[in-house]
Amino acid sequence: MSHLTAKSRPMSTTSKTLTFDTSTSRANPTPSPMKRLTVPRIRQQKGGEPLVMLTAYTVRMAQLLDPHCDMLLVGDSLGQVIYGLPHTVAVTMEMMAAHGAAVVRGSYHAAVIIDMPFGSYESSPELAFKNAAHLLKETGAAAVKMEGGKVLAPTIEFLTKRGIPVMAHVGLTPQAINILGGYGVRGKSEEEAASIVEDAAAVADAGAFAMVIEGVLEPIAIEITAKVACPTIGIGASALCDGQVLVTEDMLGLFERTPKFVKKFGNMAVGVEAAVKQYADEVRRRSFPGLEQIYRSTAE
Repeated sequence: MSHLTAKSRPMSTTSKTLTFDTSTSRANPTPSPMKRLTVPRIRQQKGGEPLVMLTAYTVRMAQLLDPHCDMLLVGDSLGQVIYGLPHTVAVTMEMMAAHGAAVVRGSYHAAVIIDMPFGSYESSPELAFKNAAHLLKETGAAAVKMEGGKVLAPTIEFLTKRGIPVMAHVGLTPQAINILGGYGVRGKSEEEAASIVEDAAAVADAGAFAMVIEGVLEPIAIEITAKVACPTIGIGASALCDGQVLVTEDMLGLFERTPKFVKKFGNMAVGVEAAVKQYADEVRRRSFPGLEQIYRSTAE
């Protein structure tokens, strides 16, 4: 972040010297006097005050969420929310790196966790380490998140022993949409429920500092939370998890259709539409820009 004062950056041209007014720069927020949460601090919250996590993909959203959240998740859900993709499978490392860096720049308090995109970690622990290290270097994030259970336990252990904190993700795993066939709730059969609990125990034992439990029947989430030593973060799981996460745009009411487990804490879509309509009306009436928005003399 720049420490230069307003109007302190000259840029020479052939005709005159221009200055950038950094006091109004959207890219240079003023940090609040907070200390960023660390992975060990988050792990210590097991059984304590519930952890608050929301998704963030941009600097401005990170600025708004940061004072209220323990963790900001740069989820691969950005594929759908930002890019309009049908699922998360098409999300790339480049997308995650760009948005992850933006969220880190916009936050000062929350620990930033970044999703490993599909195909970047499944084939081997070595590939997972290479790509995780790249994301942490490019973004400054605190940790990575990976979807999967028992099969990923060796990879999680490999990464954590080499200095890369891993948040696990069990239950409904959106990157496996082509295998699962949809986003329905998981754990309806006794066999599947037992497998999800086994997955959770395996990734916790492998060293995951926390885990997301998504889209499972509540008794499964409660059992996992009681069984594992790391904090559990629920999404469509249970209020008895050690924390909760939602896609921010869902909980703010920016989308009409949302999953059953989403509570809309706002209705931003209505406000945005109303503001845009007013803007369009004023432009067409030529009432915007008005005197307050126009430079009428060289003294202004």
